[in-house]
Amino acid sequence: MPDLLLEFFSEEIPARMQAKAADDLKKMVTDRLVSAGLVYEGAKAFATPRRLALTVQGVPARQPDLKEERKGPKVGAPEQAIAGFLRAAGLTSIDQAKVQADKKGDFYIAITEKAGKPAIDVLAEIIPDVVRGFPWPKSMRWGEASAKAGSLNWVRPLHSIIATFGPETEEPEIVKFNIDGVSVGDETRGHRFLAPGAIKVKRFDDYVASLEQGKVVLDPARRMDIIRTDAKNLAFAQGFELVEDEALLAEVAGLVEWPVVLMGSFDKAFLSIPDEVIRATIRVNQKCFVLRDPQTAKLTNKFLLTANIEATDGGKAIIAGNERVIRARLSDAKFFYDTDLKTKLEDRLPKFSQIVFHEKLGTQAERIKRIAALAEQIAPLVKADAGKAVRAAQLCKADLLTEVVGEFPELQGLMGKYYAEAQGEDEAVAHASEDHYKPQGPKDLVPSDPVSIAVALADKIDTLVGFWAIDEKPTGSKDPYALRRAALGVIRIILDNEVRISLFDCGMLHSLFFAAKTLSSFEKQSERRAQSLEFVSPGLAEKIKAQAKKIARSDYALETAYDHFEKLIRDLLSFFADRLKVQLREQGARHDLVDAVFALEGQDDLLMIVRRVEALAKFLETGEGKSLLAGVKRASNILGIEEKKDKRSFAGAPEAALLKLPEEKALADAVAAAKQDASAAVAKEDFAAAMSAIAKLRPTVDAFFDKVKVNDDDKAVRENRLKLLNEIREATRAVADFSKIEG
Repeated sequence: MPDLLLEFFSEEIPARMQAKAADDLKKMVTDRLVSAGLVYEGAKAFATPRRLALTVQGVPARQPDLKEERKGPKVGAPEQAIAGFLRAAGLTSIDQAKVQADKKGDFYIAITEKAGKPAIDVLAEIIPDVVRGFPWPKSMRWGEASAKAGSLNWVRPLHSIIATFGPETEEPEIVKFNIDGVSVGDETRGHRFLAPGAIKVKRFDDYVASLEQGKVVLDPARRMDIIRTDAKNLAFAQGFELVEDEALLAEVAGLVEWPVVLMGSFDKAFLSIPDEVIRATIRVNQKCFVLRDPQTAKLTNKFLLTANIEATDGGKAIIAGNERVIRARLSDAKFFYDTDLKTKLEDRLPKFSQIVFHEKLGTQAERIKRIAALAEQIAPLVKADAGKAVRAAQLCKADLLTEVVGEFPELQGLMGKYYAEAQGEDEAVAHASEDHYKPQGPKDLVPSDPVSIAVALADKIDTLVGFWAIDEKPTGSKDPYALRRAALGVIRIILDNEVRISLFDCGMLHSLFFAAKTLSSFEKQSERRAQSLEFVSPGLAEKIKAQAKKIARSDYALETAYDHFEKLIRDLLSFFADRLKVQLREQGARHDLVDAVFALEGQDDLLMIVRRVEALAKFLETGEGKSLLAGVKRASNILGIEEKKDKRSFAGAPEAALLKLPEEKALADAVAAAKQDASAAVAKEDFAAAMSAIAKLRPTVDAFFDKVKVNDDDKAVRENRLKLLNEIREATRAVADFSKIEG
C-alpha cells in the first residue's frame, strides 16, 4: 500500500515548540485520514530546527465507496414534504426511494452511493487545511502577502513543502496543492552551512539517508543519543564525569541538526561559587553541560558545548566565543553571590512586609509569622527543637530577596541553605531552608531532619488552610496554587517519616490566624460565652483561645470562627482523603478501603489511617474476612431497607429479654465481646488484633441469618433484632465502615 512523506521546511523552529509540533502534525494528518476512511498502518513524526516531517505507512490508494441512507417522510405524507425529501436526497422521483416499515408505520428511505476518491486527492485537501490550521503557540506572517487578511501563518517563514505519495514498488507522485506560493514537490535542503544545496527525495527511507548525507540527523532521539554519548566519551577521556541533564539535552538536541560536542574551560577562581550557581549560569545562558571530578563529586572548570557545525579549525573559535561569554556570566554570578553574603538573612525580612503573598491572605511577612508559629506547635510532635524550628521558619524564605535567586529562581531554598551556613546558623536551620520546599514532585526526596519536617509541614499546611479559608480550592483540572501538590507533600512527609500528627488540630489551630481577615463582622459578646465553649478536640480549646486573642476581634468571634473553620477543616480533610487515595492507589492499595477508614469520625492521623488500611486489606484477603464482609453487608442492607421504610434508625442496645432464639443470644454475646476486644486493640493501635476480634463474629453472624427471621411478626421482636443488626455494624466500625467496602 502507498506511503506518504510530508516535510515542512522553514526558518528555525524554537526548540521548546518542536516536540509538540511533531505530535500535532501527526495527529492532525492521521485524524483527517481516518475520518476520510483512509485507515493507515503506522505513522511517525520528526522535528529538527528547520523542518517538521511526517511519514504515514500503509495508506489505502483510494477511499472506500460510501453508502448512505436518508430517512424520509411517511408513506402518504403531503406532496410538499415528499418534494423536500427528494431534493435533499438528490432523487428525481419517489419511485427511486425504498419503503421501510417500523413501529410507527411505513417510511421512505433514500439510499445513495458515493464513489470513494483517490487518496492523493484527499491528501491534496487535507494538507493545506493542516498548514493553515496548525496550532503554533506563536506564529508570524511574512512576504508580500503578510499584510493581507487570511495570509499564511507559520512559526517562521515557510520555504518549501515535500509531499510525495505512492507504493514502494513504483515512483511516488507529488501531492499537488497550492499554499500562498510556497513550493510543493520532492525537494528539500540539507544543513544550512555544511550542505545547503537542494536534495531530491522519493520516499521516507531515501529521505532519511539523503538528509544524513546532507549533515542533518532527522530523529531528535538520535541527536540526543549522539550528544549524550559524545559528551560522556569526551569527559571520560579527560578524567571527568558528565553532569547529566535530560531537560537540557532535549533542548540542545532541538538547537542543532548535526551535533558536534566540544570542550571549553573557565577560570578556576569561579569554583568558589556554589556548584549549583555555576551550573545554572552555564546552563541557562549558554545551554552547556558542566563536568565534575568523579573523585570529589565537585565541579571542575570545564564545560561541554554542542555546536551545529564541523568547524575547519576544530572548533577553536566556537570554544573561544563560548568561553568569553561564560567568563562574563560567571563574573556576574560571583558578584551577585559575594554581594548577597554581605547582608544577613534576618536583615532582609523587613522587606517582606511590603510584598503581598495574596491580596486576601496578607503579606509575605504575615505568612512567615504564621509558618513560624505553626512550626513551633509541630516541632514537639516530630521530635524537633522548637527554637530551631521557629528560627528556620523565620529565615527559610529570606533568600527570595537575594541577587542570585532573583537571577535564578530555581535555586530558591538551596541558596538560603548556603547563606545560612555562611552566617553560622545551626546546620538543621540551614538545611530547612532548602528542604522545606520538598517534595515538589513524586520523584523528589522527602525531608527527613526533624526541623526540616516541622517547617515543611507548616509551610504546606499554611498554604492549604489559607486558600481554603478564602475559598480558593482546586476545581477540575485547574490548580493555580498547586494545592494538590502541597497536600501530597504533607502526606508523603507524614508517611515516609512515620509522623503522628492530628491534621484537624493543626488545621483548626492555624485557621484562627485567618479569622480576623475572613470573619471580621462578628460582634463582641461576654467573656462567659468564650469560657463555656466546648471543643471537639480535647486540649485544643485553650491553644486556640490563646492564639486567637491576638487576632480575633472578640470572644464571640472566637466561638463563631470555630464553627466556621471546623466545617472548613473537615472539608480540607476530605481533600486529604482524596489525595491519599491517589497515593495509595499508585502503590496498589484499594481506594474503597481508604473510604471505609475515613468514614469513621476523627480520622485525621494519616499514618494510622494507612496502617488501618493495610490491616484491613490483609484481613479481607482471608476467607474469614470475605465471609464477615458479606455478613456485615447483608446486615447493613437489611437495616437500610427497614430504616427507610420506618423512617427511623435502630440505634441502641437490644433488650436481652426479647432475645428468644439461641442464635440471636449467641450473636448478642459475640458482638459485645467483639466490640470490647476490638476497641481495646484499636486503643493500642494493634489493628491486626482488632481485625481478629471482629473476625470472631463470623460463625455467629452466619448462624443468625440461617436460623433467625429478622422481620418477625412481633413488632417488638423485629425492632430488637434490627437493633442487633445495628450492633454488628457498630462493632465493625471500631475498625472501618464496612458499608464503604466494595465486593
